[in-house]
Amino acid sequence: MGSWKELESRIKKGQTIVKVELALINTERRRWREVLTRFVAIIHSLPERNVPLRGSTDTLYQPNNRNFLKEVELMAQFDPVLKEHIAKVQGGASHTSYLGNITQNELIDCISERVLECMVTEIRQSKYFSIILDCTPDLSHKEQLSVIIRIVAAEGTAQIKEYFMGFLEAEQTTREGLSTLILKKLKELNIPFEDCRGQSYDNGVRASTADPAIKIEAQALAEEVGSYRFSICTVVWYDILGKVQTVNKLLQSQCMHLDVAVDILKKAETSLVSYRDTGFADAQTSAKEVCEEMNVEAALKQKRLRTTKRQFSYEASDEPITDALKKMEFSFFNVVVDVAIESLRERTGMMSDVAKKFSVLINFPDLPASELEKQAKGLCNTLTSGDLADLNYDELIVEMQSFPKQWPKQNMTTLDLLVFLEEKGLKEIYLKNCCHYT
Repeated sequence: MGSWKELESRIKKGQTIVKVELALINTERRRWREVLTRFVAIIHSLPERNVPLRGSTDTLYQPNNRNFLKEVELMAQFDPVLKEHIAKVQGGASHTSYLGNITQNELIDCISERVLECMVTEIRQSKYFSIILDCTPDLSHKEQLSVIIRIVAAEGTAQIKEYFMGFLEAEQTTREGLSTLILKKLKELNIPFEDCRGQSYDNGVRASTADPAIKIEAQALAEEVGSYRFSICTVVWYDILGKVQTVNKLLQSQCMHLDVAVDILKKAETSLVSYRDTGFADAQTSAKEVCEEMNVEAALKQKRLRTTKRQFSYEASDEPITDALKKMEFSFFNVVVDVAIESLRERTGMMSDVAKKFSVLINFPDLPASELEKQAKGLCNTLTSGDLADLNYDELIVEMQSFPKQWPKQNMTTLDLLVFLEEKGLKEIYLKNCCHYT
């Protein structure tokens, strides 16, 4: 009992060996925490400037040890923590330096996991999201699928955010293969695909084929590169894709309005319709200039073309075409432009339908009671699948009818509306449905 009481007294006074050793351990832990904090800061800094970390050696004060170790050497001149750490490493007092590439990779993995965790948390809080996918081959010719998720962050001031979730190696670039890959990734991140409200794909699907006919056609096309025919095709595709690319860039803007998007698509369609009348003649002029620069004869040679399925009325068999340019205009130019126009027309119709269904979220202060109820009910039905509903009709009507009359609705988007609720401190009142408006 006497020994136990003496130990109790020494513990209270901090005089035990265990207490001293624990203090030493805590001191060493704090030192390593400070060292690793600086290493993490360097690893954060270098990639932001697109600067590589490592060289051909992991040894300090060597000319080819590259940027990570050079940053450590520089900071050690002014920072006492790193100065002490390097002194211990060079003096042989510590067998552990945490300066090697293995530690760097572990720190990068830890940072990546933490960043991904924060992004996923915010995506779940925002609930609804859009997904943007793009396939591109790496240096080893393996398809890499980039995954970007776009959300409306409602915490604080509402804003649109895009998060790069990483690359996925796509073994199959078919629709089924890519769909399976992205669904598996979302499941791993515990992000429900049911909450996806928009999808965008770019160069997502590529064909590889063993069809002999297609191989022969590809070989024939390869032989034509540089010809007058090929130059005309190139100019036509350049003109069409240039118009489409401009539209795509505008539609991907974070601040794009639905009504503006519809107007852009209609103007693009009108532009292609006009191009159909004069584009082929203009393409011939441009192609001749290209041929002159390449010292190639600007003339089409008659060739036997593979029979293709007729898609339009003007391709009827009882309308023989003998002129090579006319045949190219009818069988190539008109077909390509018509398909582009039809695609834009279809997309315009879909976008117009979406804009019409969601217009109630902006126009509700000016709608009569009966029309407001009708449009609100239509929107709620659109956003309902089985037993799952994004909006509650009764609550939505009450919120719209009680919305402040002084809000500056002129030229206001749904995102502006969400910001307005935040600035006026009204988001709590409309908490149930405000996050669905965007």
